[in-house]
Amino acid sequence: MLEGTNALNISVDDIEAFHRDGAVLIKNVLSKDWLDLLERGIEYIQHHPDGMSAGVGMPLRIDQFPASHSADLDQVMKASPISEIVGRVLERPVRFYMDQMFYKPAGEMFPSAWHQDTSYYNIEGDQVVRAWVCVDPVPRDASIEVVRGSHRWNITYRPPVGMDPKTDPEGAAALEAAYAAGDILIGREAHASWTYFDSFLDPALPQLPDIESSRDSFDILGWDFAPGDVLLFHGNILHSARGGAVLDHPRRAHASLWIGPDVHYLRRRSQAIPDPIQLYDYHPLDGQPLADFDEVFPIAWAPA
Repeated sequence: MLEGTNALNISVDDIEAFHRDGAVLIKNVLSKDWLDLLERGIEYIQHHPDGMSAGVGMPLRIDQFPASHSADLDQVMKASPISEIVGRVLERPVRFYMDQMFYKPAGEMFPSAWHQDTSYYNIEGDQVVRAWVCVDPVPRDASIEVVRGSHRWNITYRPPVGMDPKTDPEGAAALEAAYAAGDILIGREAHASWTYFDSFLDPALPQLPDIESSRDSFDILGWDFAPGDVLLFHGNILHSARGGAVLDHPRRAHASLWIGPDVHYLRRRSQAIPDPIQLYDYHPLDGQPLADFDEVFPIAWAPA
């Protein structure tokens, strides 16, 4: 354990806010030691793109599973207070599922589209939590926003990524045939070479509401973020990051996905992100708890 870890001042109000609103900002819980490790890991990933790096050289860089390529990020996932923060707010044992890096260079911030996280993955359950941390200060107009309470709408929306089946009907037909045959749509090979357009927009899912054009119609939450804070939000909540703000420093963020006991496997037509690579060896079935795969998803933290 690194020295200088800040006290985990997680209140009953924080726990209630997460379950009620779908998101909560926990202030000043990561020490400078952990932030230094995060920064070093993020910069390593930024300078070592791989087959799962999207947007290299663009105003929004996204990397999938960066902790599998950075010893510093791996240590943060395994030993930092993040898993305990998630577990104490969820009030359940938690397991690490995957992580991402989001790198926006200094200047005008590029927007991130409104979306839900769980519709990208072959998972389903109420105990899916994203922990978003940034090694740079982020003002409200460049930070994460959520639609308060949308995690309780009981709707899975179509992810705003992928290829429109109308533009490639032959590819869409092949995708439907693979899905009908019980195949996983984005396989192990995606860990070597992947883009968001490896998937197709799922016509069976409803389109996202146009939140940005009618912001006054939605209850939108946002925060000023400081290094050391941890933002938690539910996997089903609608969220985005606004664009247009000009920062004199980059916005270097790391987002980890954590799961509780009720999360199970669900093969989705809307899958846009590969399964964790080790999971392919186990051929999970729809409805099978991910807790069955303890070798892939060991418990990271559990209540005493």
